[in-house]
Amino acid sequence: MIEQITEDIARLKTRRESCRDQRLRRFWNEEIGRLKSLMRGELKQLIAAIRQHPDFAEQLDLIASVEGIGHRTAVAILVRMPEIGSLTREEAAALAGLAPYDDDSGKRLGERHIAGGRERLRTSLYAASLPAAFNWNPQIIALYRRLTAAGKSHKAALVACARKLLIFANTVVARGTPWVSKTATS
Repeated sequence: MIEQITEDIARLKTRRESCRDQRLRRFWNEEIGRLKSLMRGELKQLIAAIRQHPDFAEQLDLIASVEGIGHRTAVAILVRMPEIGSLTREEAAALAGLAPYDDDSGKRLGERHIAGGRERLRTSLYAASLPAAFNWNPQIIALYRRLTAAGKSHKAALVACARKLLIFANTVVARGTPWVSKTATS
């Protein structure tokens, strides 16, 4: 439901952008505010339901300990990938649809691209990668800068950052220890 509300908010923002009538713009703003409030309430209820199960609560806290992964993304990871922590980094990336696949044929070397996987999980991680790559996680910030300096596009770098966030989440759950921040140089 949270993801559906997010999609509804995006649609209303699009309508608001194309609307010139101030009365209708106010209406769209009120609807967006109402849906955001509803989404916050639903997220709180979902987190409360998860916290009733000690093992899920521990996993949620471990995932949310990673800098750049908020509670909303942590819930998405926990719900959309219940096998988190029991996978290799490659398996986790492939299940989320964040693993790079080649497009080679014979002697031709094609571009690498992501494919398949769990679309809603991938979308949540991609959305979390933007603030993580610019504000929250020093290692993700360094990765983003290194990739863009090497000529990768903004989107390709963000996909790599989303993959790295998932790998970090998988690792902290597998180890059972919260995230410990490191500087990008260490």
